[in-house]
Amino acid sequence: MWPWFSDFMGGIRFKNYIAKRVSGTVVVEDAAHPALKGLPPKFVIDEEEWYTYDKDPRPNVHVLASVDESSYQPSSDIKMGDHPVIWTNPKMKARNIYILMGHHPSLFENDAYKTLFHNAILWAAGDKSVARAGAVGKP
Repeated sequence: MWPWFSDFMGGIRFKNYIAKRVSGTVVVEDAAHPALKGLPPKFVIDEEEWYTYDKDPRPNVHVLASVDESSYQPSSDIKMGDHPVIWTNPKMKARNIYILMGHHPSLFENDAYKTLFHNAILWAAGDKSVARAGAVGKP
């Protein structure tokens, strides 16, 4: 694995995923982060693969959101326990954000995902307007 990417990911490695794609509830953990401005405390992501890793990245990254594995519909035996799905790594020099979700085009019909995606791009680019606007389409 590329050392920079491994470090950014928190020293984790891919382990498994839910191939048939299921819905799950994402729980926002750091609502103050500009990439999560305007998001509800919880939102559902449909048709996701929900990757799992060999260990929890939490000790090595700043977790912004996790998935509630008990919310999977349909239910799946493929689980991690504590399952971060959005994070940054402040130890890395550049602004960076990892967003696990993104495996089905229907996500761009999901208002929460569109807001997250929009805000994350602006935040990573250093655009200060994301802190003021908070959501897609808001001045």
